[in-house]
Amino acid sequence: MKKKILVVEDEEHIAEGLALNLEAEGYEVVIAGDGHAGLDMWRQGTFDLIILDIMLPGKDGLEVCRTIRAETGRTPILFLTARDRDEDRVAGFVAGGDDYLAKPFNLKELLLRVAAIFRRQVWYGTDSLKTNRYQFADYWVDFKSYMANGAGGEMELSQKECMIFKFLAEHAGEVVTRDMILDAVWGYNVYPSSRTVDNFIVRLRKLFEPNPSHPRYIHTMHGAGYRFTPQGEPDA
Repeated sequence: MKKKILVVEDEEHIAEGLALNLEAEGYEVVIAGDGHAGLDMWRQGTFDLIILDIMLPGKDGLEVCRTIRAETGRTPILFLTARDRDEDRVAGFVAGGDDYLAKPFNLKELLLRVAAIFRRQVWYGTDSLKTNRYQFADYWVDFKSYMANGAGGEMELSQKECMIFKFLAEHAGEVVTRDMILDAVWGYNVYPSSRTVDNFIVRLRKLFEPNPSHPRYIHTMHGAGYRFTPQGEPDA
């Protein structure tokens, strides 16, 4: 069955060009010209991916993404935007986006990213840890529902937070580099920057460490990367 992609883009020539090339790759494509129309189409249909421009009339892409996530929608979202600062990328991921591509973009790169998103969905859906609810110390993370219980009690994680945590848990006790995390969670090791990984690690520490400045579970291995220790240990 063909993967179905919703393209939400107000620049008609970009939307039509994307549709033409995605259809040539074997995908089914539906186009929406603004944020409100995109939300309506998402609510009425079933999509495997949303390609979402941030600078949209009426309701911008970040707001569309937050609305979809608030309505428990888990459809992967690839942002398109003219904004290319680290803080803009982080804002997109925090809103619930899965990837972030700056305009003007290389069409081949976009197609590779679309394929990478679908590969990541397969990896995330595998039962590599033999459980949907991963327990460590007094905490747990449910990879299916995106719910977790951390230092501040029960909460909902973003998909990226869940994916990074799953990768760390799969490699518990091992040192993993930032490039390894980028390759597993974003599907390539050149974008976004390693600083984005660091920002997510900081967020996970705030959620799961009793004292984030002196972590017991997620340690920085200077010059190497990170190590997750489920049983906990003093800050290295």
